[in-house]
Amino acid sequence: MPTSPSSSAQAARERVAQRLRDLRADAGITGSELAVRCGWTHPKTSRIENARTPPTPDDVRRWCGACGAEDQAADIIAQSRDAESLYVEWRRKVRAGLKRLQDSYVQLYQSTELFRIYSPTLVPGLLQTEGYARALLSTNARLLDIPDDAEDAAAARLQRSQVIHQPGHRFVMLIEEGVLRYQLGDEDAMAAQLGYLLTAGALPAVSLGIIPSATRGRALWPQELFHVYDDSLVSVELLSARVQVTQPSEIALYLKAFEQLRGMAVYGAEARALILKAIEALH
Repeated sequence: MPTSPSSSAQAARERVAQRLRDLRADAGITGSELAVRCGWTHPKTSRIENARTPPTPDDVRRWCGACGAEDQAADIIAQSRDAESLYVEWRRKVRAGLKRLQDSYVQLYQSTELFRIYSPTLVPGLLQTEGYARALLSTNARLLDIPDDAEDAAAARLQRSQVIHQPGHRFVMLIEEGVLRYQLGDEDAMAAQLGYLLTAGALPAVSLGIIPSATRGRALWPQELFHVYDDSLVSVELLSARVQVTQPSEIALYLKAFEQLRGMAVYGAEARALILKAIEALH
């Protein structure tokens, strides 16, 4: 897997590498000796110890066996898998289909109390209608060259989105005004989506802010799409991958950016006026 653009992912990999390096040092063997015991080359040992190559589960088992620490293998394998989950390419994530991807978020959504979502280009998934979601997911399937199960995936996304009606959750969502103009699906599907924004934006647990395109003296330029789950996890969506940020310093930066973006948004009647203007422009 390529080096992640997130230092959280790289830091997690480095912790795994450090743990393996410590095992070798505690066993009193050199990198070359460990390579011989494991049946691979010394450069591979170096790449793993320097977090340039993530170890496979079999690599970890051999490493621990060579160091007389077989009892630590399972824990290190789990730690390595967690590290690799911080940066996951979409192609790898959707191999089992787009519906499976939607279902994978359910537990996270149920356990999150405060959602902060910023989207510069798309209606947030939690506020998408079926027609809009189906058009978007079908486009994603074509881009990623995977089987198109957009209909089932869209239904799963809507089911997942029922969390906005459940007690114990709050949602602060920000979108750029351009989101209202980027048409997905036909005119009827887009009109239905914009109409739903009028309804969903009035829900008690939902705060929907729209940053006008004509905003002057922006405090911050448009950013990548990101979600903040409580104060413990940030998920950033790139074209090719999803990056999860867990380092407190990085999370703090995203929260700071979110508040600056939030300060530029309009709400209530002003936001509804922008949505109605976009609906009129469809016809």
